[in-house]
Amino acid sequence: MYLGIDLGTGSLKCLLLDGDGRTVAESSASYRGDPGGDPSAPGHGEISVERWRKGLLEAMNGLPVLGRQAVRAIGLSGQMHGLVIIDASGRALRAALLWTDQRAASLRSSMPASGCGNPFAPGMAGPLLSWLVQHEADTLAGARWALQPKDWLGFLLTGEAASDPSDASATLLSNQCGEWDVAAVQRLGVDPAWLAPVRSACEIRGALCAEMAAELGLPSGVPVAIGAGDTAAAIVGTGLTREGEAQLTTGTGAQLIVLRDAQPPPSAVLNRYRSAYRAPLPAWYAMAAMQNAGVALEWARGILGFSWEAAYEQAFAASSRETGVLFLPYLTGERSPWMNSAVRGGWVGLSPEDDRASLMRAAFRGVALGLRAGLAALVDGGIQVEHLKLAGGGSVHSAWRQLLADTLGCPLAVLQQANASARGAALLGGIAEGHWGEADVKALALPTEALFEPREDDADAATVEYHRFLALYERLNPISSCRVT
Repeated sequence: MYLGIDLGTGSLKCLLLDGDGRTVAESSASYRGDPGGDPSAPGHGEISVERWRKGLLEAMNGLPVLGRQAVRAIGLSGQMHGLVIIDASGRALRAALLWTDQRAASLRSSMPASGCGNPFAPGMAGPLLSWLVQHEADTLAGARWALQPKDWLGFLLTGEAASDPSDASATLLSNQCGEWDVAAVQRLGVDPAWLAPVRSACEIRGALCAEMAAELGLPSGVPVAIGAGDTAAAIVGTGLTREGEAQLTTGTGAQLIVLRDAQPPPSAVLNRYRSAYRAPLPAWYAMAAMQNAGVALEWARGILGFSWEAAYEQAFAASSRETGVLFLPYLTGERSPWMNSAVRGGWVGLSPEDDRASLMRAAFRGVALGLRAGLAALVDGGIQVEHLKLAGGGSVHSAWRQLLADTLGCPLAVLQQANASARGAALLGGIAEGHWGEADVKALALPTEALFEPREDDADAATVEYHRFLALYERLNPISSCRVT
């Protein structure tokens, strides 16, 4: 058995693969709504690492005992960006900072140019660490490591600090190879010794320590792979291995990614990150990253008083009225294509005909329109996307999938495995242990569960709605750094 652990923003997921790459068991634990910091503080995105640790124990206890006892290797995945400050013993010196945190937004002009050519986002590890240097120097006085989420998990399991190029290239602190740019780090007043050594995602980080093995019901001493950021792990989990293959992953946020053999050109609105692969497989991917996907839908569902089942049922009911209301999903600022941490969301164009169902429908459509803006940014950057694989737990309803296909104007091949990042983590564990090679990933690719083609009759309406969406954004945000068409 090979165990994959994915430390996500809203939940932690565990998945067991057998030696043939088949999913044997899955389990998850949610910590949404338990931020561990001050939820009323504007721009704050934090969580206690103890909540992550409890989530790990809860999710592991949901896996069969015999399956856990048969684990031969462990792979890791985690939400990208964010920051965990620990001392030499592994004790967290403050709550973990999440990618949704906006307090470093004022540092945009002072951040050195990224060697990987990525645009600034305040929730990236580099800006967050620079903000801590300026505002919480006393906390950092006891710091030994400044880790990203999956690397904190790796330290918890093994006592070894390490990172990989996929996570390092997303910090604004790395060079073009995804290794630390020491000069840039020092210019921020950051001690380079806080940053974990960067090694391949499919190398062994260390052995599972006896204490955590006993707590989680796993064999002591099994190898733990370094692992990768969640998007890079999802690429492995779904089996993308060729230049130009594209995927949409939905969860708390959403990512539109396209694999690249060579480093993509720099862009003010797109990211270019290292993959979890080594040559000759594609070493890079271009990405339009949207912060507001599941987080906006979860907020709308809660405000409107729906269960998720009722939200889908009423929003997509045949009797649901189409009204003129639009929803901007930008609750926490936005990355691609706007790169605007100040933008906020809302329902606009309300009329007496609107009810809870029409507002929920508008919320789904608004998220889809935001994704279309991200797709347009890829196309404007010279990256053609003819079809997308669809992965992630945020797109499980058929009507929602059809709305995505109609709005994006792009066929969506839905994959059978929702937890692609956890599956990719398990595969990375198996590669590190020597059971698989990286070349085996394609043969282990997930099959398609369903195909959703954009409906021609809805194409014109989707385009009209999209231009209304862009016009609304421009009216509410007249000084935006970027424009899309």
